[in-house]
Amino acid sequence: MITVFDIGGSRLKAARSDQAGQVAPLGAVDTPGADLVAFRQAIAGFLDPATRAIALSVAGCVDPATDRMRCANIPCIDGLALAPALAAALGLPVTIVNDADAFALAEAASGAGQGHRVVFGIILGTGVGGGVVIGGRALTGPGGFAGEWGHGPVANLRPRGHDLPAFACGCGQAGCLDTLGGARGMERLHDALTGLPIGAREIEARWLAGDAVATETVAVWADLISGPLAMMINTLGATIVPVGGGLGKSAALVAELDRWVRDRTLHRFSAPLLVQARHRIEPGLIGASLAGWQAHG
Repeated sequence: MITVFDIGGSRLKAARSDQAGQVAPLGAVDTPGADLVAFRQAIAGFLDPATRAIALSVAGCVDPATDRMRCANIPCIDGLALAPALAAALGLPVTIVNDADAFALAEAASGAGQGHRVVFGIILGTGVGGGVVIGGRALTGPGGFAGEWGHGPVANLRPRGHDLPAFACGCGQAGCLDTLGGARGMERLHDALTGLPIGAREIEARWLAGDAVATETVAVWADLISGPLAMMINTLGATIVPVGGGLGKSAALVAELDRWVRDRTLHRFSAPLLVQARHRIEPGLIGASLAGWQAHG
């Protein structure tokens, strides 16, 4: 049995996993973000005598060369070689996977990407994230970064004839898709285009109701992110793109973005390429289970 965790900046969830991709939730606690001892104790509190390994999905990246975490939302583990530290303290092998990679693993194994060799799972939440699964395994790169299509100064700042500023990104660059593609990005776009600050859900509601101003905002949003997304699909050879995050809950927005993307890929897909993710409740736990069983099964 493997004990698996989904650890975000605010909540730490745990589950028992008796086989790959199968989880039985054990409960959740607040994430001890500033106290490493409390963080370790929170993990230990969910362990069972039958636990033979631990797997964590974490809102951060692990450098495969050093095992060190990059995790701004959980300061006590930022810069720490977390897997070796937990393994030494708890006496169990530890596997850590990035939360976007866990999402992509879950979708590839038993979600919208089931049966596809190359799955590019994207998250359109507060910002933009992603993970790549090839042959059932998550792709990783230097520093632990792979599939992070939200970062890099690639945004088209003159979409549909509008002039937009290069918004500063939390990664230290400017003009990243992360500043424009998620829910906050859609709101930022609407404000820049109209001077009217409203929420993403309200923009969507007005768009669905036929409001011309909101319709232009959604068109600019889709124009901005569909080009880089099509390029990623061309590069990876992905045949399915499950969409998670808050904006991914909107079937209409996913379908609209799919229409834009399929007009821009080299291969002409006859069926939807971007689809709503199926695992909307516990993809982190499912992905951690899959990664854990791959490492320790």
